Amino acid sequence: MSHQHDIIRLHDVTVRFGDRLALDRVSAHLMCGSHTAVLGPNGAGKSTLLRAILGWMPLSGGEIRIGDSHPHHALPRLAYLPQRLEIDWDFPITVREVVEQGRYPALGQFRRFSRDDHARVDRAIEELGLTDLRDRQIRALSGGQQQRVFLARALAQGADIFLLDEPFSSLDPAASDELGARLKTWEGHGRTVIAVLHDVALAKRIFPTALLLNTKLVAAGPTCELLSAGWEDALGVRARVEAR
Repeated sequence: MSHQHDIIRLHDVTVRFGDRLALDRVSAHLMCGSHTAVLGPNGAGKSTLLRAILGWMPLSGGEIRIGDSHPHHALPRLAYLPQRLEIDWDFPITVREVVEQGRYPALGQFRRFSRDDHARVDRAIEELGLTDLRDRQIRALSGGQQQRVFLARALAQGADIFLLDEPFSSLDPAASDELGARLKTWEGHGRTVIAVLHDVALAKRIFPTALLLNTKLVAAGPTCELLSAGWEDALGVRARVEAR
């Protein structure tokens, strides 16, 4: 695999919580523009891997390189979509105000929004199909609409690497399909997506590549090949059967 096309390189990434290994010498190369599902049982280190890539989790060993720099040099390129249970949906804030938050890191102290900042926010809102909802409170939205708001915030930030932690959790099948379709339109546009998932069927449909994680890296490669080889049984991951 040619390094010039790798956007993220993990080399022997190890994370400990006290005496417990959360990640054990994980090595992988993720290609620029790839869409990768991270699959594994509960406690496998999936969310820990995202936080390590973000630079939020000190490594006990190994290294992570993004482009040609370390994570703390690359943060403007990285956007994170947290698990839905981590967000206070009752906080009084509109769709547009959430998306505007994506511009805050670039503004710095005391800087006001420029015409370019407003244009980036408008483009992100339009791309995610939220124009008619921009003045609505986020608590009034459906789960799928809320997820699209946070993807729009990530786009407004100017990111090209998107780290999504269980983005489909608690969404109904129609909302999952809609969100998946949005992500599929990003393929071929240089947007790299890494998503922690527990739903094998969604991973097969939406993400061409996968990392199978169980503290160690179990396997990496094309999603359908890995999962047809029976790895989900070995990992304790069960495909969810959906009525369609």
